[in-house]
Amino acid sequence: MEEETKELHHPEHKVHEQKESKNNLLVNRANWTLLILFAVLILFNQFQVLGLNDITGNSVSYFSNGDLSNIDITEIQSTAQGIALLFPIDQIKTQEDAIAIMIPAGTPDYGEAMGVSFDDPVTALSLLENGYPTLKAQAQANPLIWERYIALASEPRGISCEFCCGIGAAGVTADGTSKCGCAHNPAVQSITLWLMLNTDYSDAEILREVYKWKVIFFPKDMVGLALEIAGGDTDVLEQLPGMVGGC
Repeated sequence: MEEETKELHHPEHKVHEQKESKNNLLVNRANWTLLILFAVLILFNQFQVLGLNDITGNSVSYFSNGDLSNIDITEIQSTAQGIALLFPIDQIKTQEDAIAIMIPAGTPDYGEAMGVSFDDPVTALSLLENGYPTLKAQAQANPLIWERYIALASEPRGISCEFCCGIGAAGVTADGTSKCGCAHNPAVQSITLWLMLNTDYSDAEILREVYKWKVIFFPKDMVGLALEIAGGDTDVLEQLPGMVGGC
C-alpha cells in the first residue's frame, strides 16, 4: 500500500519540481535583465556627464585667461551689469553659447587649496558655508582686507544669494553682517573672503569667480540673465535647474 501511495504521489512531486525549476529560471532571467538595464543606465549617465563636460569644459580655461584690467568695478550696480562687463556676452548667439560661456567645469586655480570643485557644487556649498565664520574673523583681523571686502560685498555688485532669498545684489550690510542665513549667501561671501586673504586677484577677478559659483548654484537665473542681455530667448532654458543645493 505504501508503494502504491509513493507511486501515486511521485508524478505530482515531479510536476512540482518542474514548476519550481521553471520559476527559478524565470527569476534568474529577471535578475539578469535588471542587471543589464542597470548597467545600461550607468553607462548612459556617464555619457551624459562626459557630454556636459564637453560643453562646459572650455569655460574654466577661458575665464582664467580673460583680461579684466580695464574693468571699473564701481560701474556695476546689479548682477546683470556685472555679467555684461565680466563675461563675453557678445559671443552669445544661441542657448548653447550661453551655457558654454557661463557654466564652468572642473577645478579652478584655487580649488585644490580650498577643497572645492565646480563639478561637485553640493559638497562645495557645504564647505563654503561652514568656512564663512572663520574666514570672516580672519578678514576682520586685517583692517585693509576687511575694508576692501565691505566696499565690494556691501554694494549691489552681485555677491549675494539674490535668486533664492530676494535680498538683492548686496549680500552684506555696511558693517559686514550677512543679510541672509541660507547656505548660498555665506558660500559666496566665503569665496570673496578667501580670495582676498590668499590671492592677488583684483576685485573684478574676485567678482567674476563669485559669479561662476552663482552660475553653478543658480544655473537657470544666471544663464538666463546672460542670454537676456545678449538678446536671446530665455524660454529655451527650462531644462536648467533653478537652484543647486538647499536654501
